Amino acid sequence: MIPFAFAVPAAPHYTPASTTVLVVEDEPHVCELATEALLDEGYRVLTAADAWEAEAILSRESVDLLFTDIDLARNTNGLVLARHAREQCPRLAVVYTSGGRACLASGEAVPESLFVPKPYRPSQLVALTNDLLRRSGLHPV
Repeated sequence: MIPFAFAVPAAPHYTPASTTVLVVEDEPHVCELATEALLDEGYRVLTAADAWEAEAILSRESVDLLFTDIDLARNTNGLVLARHAREQCPRLAVVYTSGGRACLASGEAVPESLFVPKPYRPSQLVALTNDLLRRSGLHPV
């Protein structure tokens, strides 16, 4: 099983102005909430509603963290998306989410990724993002 976001302690605040997060979510309201929380923290946020759209963004943009739902629109899949993204960018931080799963087996996920079940609080997403990017070496403490 991969680690749950709930186990991540609150990280000290810093301004991640040069950091880009790609939020891949097919539920518009959920996408808006996640995007707003990350924008409020100072991240540059890109959004996609399915894996095809996300892969197009990843091919032309530099992204530091991929936050993806697992079951996406048009029968696309966040697990496959993350594997493809990591092939192109091995240091990409990845966080999965799902409303239909309580957990995610480690064999399904890319290494050193995290899973947060829905519903999650926006503050949890921000703390998790800050901590994961700091641990990946993209941001100093």
